Amino acid sequence: QVQLVESGGGLVQAGGSLRLSCAASGRTVSSYGMGCMGWFRQAPGKEREFVAAIRWSGGSPSYAYYADSVKGRFAISGDNAKNTVYLQMNSLSPGDTAVYHCAARVGYVHSDQIPNSVLYDYWGQGTQVTVSS
Repeated sequence: QVQLVESGGGLVQAGGSLRLSCAASGRTVSSYGMGCMGWFRQAPGKEREFVAAIRWSGGSPSYAYYADSVKGRFAISGDNAKNTVYLQMNSLSPGDTAVYHCAARVGYVHSDQIPNSVLYDYWGQGTQVTVSS
């Protein structure tokens, strides 16, 4: 089992920045040696959408993946020592307003499937991000 707890959400003005954290406990993705951890978001009245993910390989974070809508503005990173994944969000706009969820996938997943939320095994409760204009 992997437990995920998000933090770092809040209210920010357009153009501002936030950093989200996702702390993992239990049997983490790194302990499995392979998998990925990602961020998804869901705005009111909209479907959940992929934001970013980072692949774990050989027990360490390796390659990052991003939705086109956040490329160049968001950066995902992982800290094995702290069992934590971060999402640095810059140049925020009102369109980024949503509840952001951290998710973990244990085991191999093809790159094409990383944005597929159905494949993720564990989810956090989410943290609200609100961007005012």
